[in-house]
Amino acid sequence: MSVRRSYTRTGPSWTGWCSERGYEGPTVPAWAKRLAVPDSETPARSKMAVDRLIARREVHLREKTLWRMLYETSGRAEEILGVNIEDLDFAGRRCPVKAKGARTKARRRGQAREDYVLETVYWDAGTARLLPRLLKGRTRGPVFVTHRRPGPGKVVSSRDVCPDTGFARLSYGQARALLDEHTAVRGPGTGWDLHEYRHSSLTHLGEQGASLLMLMAKSRHKKPENVRRYFKPSPDAIAELTSLLAPGDSRR
Repeated sequence: MSVRRSYTRTGPSWTGWCSERGYEGPTVPAWAKRLAVPDSETPARSKMAVDRLIARREVHLREKTLWRMLYETSGRAEEILGVNIEDLDFAGRRCPVKAKGARTKARRRGQAREDYVLETVYWDAGTARLLPRLLKGRTRGPVFVTHRRPGPGKVVSSRDVCPDTGFARLSYGQARALLDEHTAVRGPGTGWDLHEYRHSSLTHLGEQGASLLMLMAKSRHKKPENVRRYFKPSPDAIAELTSLLAPGDSRR
């Protein structure tokens, strides 16, 4: 048990762990290579497409705020949907989130959210304008809630229910279905995916010249190869970059 716990905490390869502690570990063939990180098939939408979708009149304010916040924070949908009003720093335009694979502060069963190391996401003016309109004076409970109370047979954590309205937190499945409803063109299930906002956000930042280190800081990825999966420059951006190779003053 102690071996497994140490391996999980330090995070090296199994052979490296054995070598550091003087154990005779398994032999890896010389021809063996580390598997490449698979490319992501999630598309990156244009900034114009993102703005136009959020600006549509038939889109509810809740969805407008969620989609804008996903785009401006480059956050994962589960992280943003899990935010409560008490977490929001309106002045600093930021809030802590429980990230994917979050480390625990202490090893014990039934950890609460506060027992995890939280990370910070940042938004800008678009989200800052929409949030107060969405909350309508609410000061506690989930930011994104459904329009009905949970059924009598459903057990919901107190953190996932608005204490003022009794409405439950909007789930990932519900949010995904709402986005698909507004973007599907070839029937249900053919619309956008919530994760596309994260891909689009990081791609647009990269096209504007953000460095790899800054993209890692924004996305909170720990490995550069994972960030590269999210950077999918548009044909126009590649064409503009290629124009820098034009001879002399032909670009003028």
